[in-house]
Amino acid sequence: VLPSEGYIAEFVSPIDPSAIHTVRRFARRQLAEKLSDVFDQVYVANQQSGPYAIDQDSMAQRSLKNCALSYLMELEDPATESRCMQQFRDANNMTDVIAALGSVVNSNSAYKEEALAEFYDEWKGDALVVDKWLAIQASSQSEDTLEKVKALTKHEAFNIKNPNKVRSLIGAFAHGNPVRFHDISGAGYEFLTEYVVELDRLNPQISSRLVGAFTLWKRYDETRQSLMRKQLERIIE
Repeated sequence: VLPSEGYIAEFVSPIDPSAIHTVRRFARRQLAEKLSDVFDQVYVANQQSGPYAIDQDSMAQRSLKNCALSYLMELEDPATESRCMQQFRDANNMTDVIAALGSVVNSNSAYKEEALAEFYDEWKGDALVVDKWLAIQASSQSEDTLEKVKALTKHEAFNIKNPNKVRSLIGAFAHGNPVRFHDISGAGYEFLTEYVVELDRLNPQISSRLVGAFTLWKRYDETRQSLMRKQLERIIE
């Protein structure tokens, strides 16, 4: 497992989220291409039969299998995408379902919208599972993620008065998706500011946690510093 983009940023000055994302993604794809046979063998070898178990070995097998799957999905291979969807639909545990859904959502697969719709349709009655559904979309590295997040703020699954929903959608985007939140356009900053201001009237505690995404503004390049400072001044006003 490679270090996260947020962790890598701790060693870069000024922080360039786009460069970090590009290089890390390149490394993942190189590993996937060079070790595709190994990842495939690992994925097959760690399939589990029988009832779902939560002992240490079973949990480790699922973790390793899903890590291998995430690398294989970097290759954008139709056969792998079909296999990922098969796991998504046939798995007998939420760990495997969420892992497969996350791999699909972070890819360019044509199955993406289909998988999200199926998951929501099946689990919309379980609030905690729906929180995972929101967070997966907010954390997606796809270029249209911000537009998706904006659309989800109007979805029946989201409620601005529910702290869990806010954390799962807006919080996951601002704190867990550096490349899209820190887009050089500043659109991510504007989006967060709107909700920080609105939430300050409803739940100041949640609002203060969200604005923490701006805490390190001085460590970024001049353009992003200026954009973040502008939003911080809006919040103060």
